Amino acid sequence: MAEHNDSGRLAEELASKWLIEKGFELQEQNYRHGYAEIDLILTYKKLLVFVEVKFRSGTGFGYAEEFVDYTKRKLIIKAADQYIYENNWDFDIRFDIVGVYRDRTGAYNFKHFEDAFY
Repeated sequence: MAEHNDSGRLAEELASKWLIEKGFELQEQNYRHGYAEIDLILTYKKLLVFVEVKFRSGTGFGYAEEFVDYTKRKLIIKAADQYIYENNWDFDIRFDIVGVYRDRTGAYNFKHFEDAFY
């Protein structure tokens, strides 16, 4: 498997654990519908949160939120609609981005963008 795929999976695992520590409950990871994939689906109180996780080994090429373009957002929203339908969700939803950054010492840091798009 390519190194960027390994980094992406690790970032998703780290982001999932980090969000769980903040009080979120994981419902699904790597949910797929057609060509779309949602990295993490969690609940927080009565809120369903769809999370796109982006790993950056630095910020020289930009920040995580800059890498979720219009096409990617459309795909995530389409998959989210299907998930909501399948699970008969009747409460509020939110779309977040979690940036996972590795600093020079190898430590991981997180930046959470709540309500990043819709």
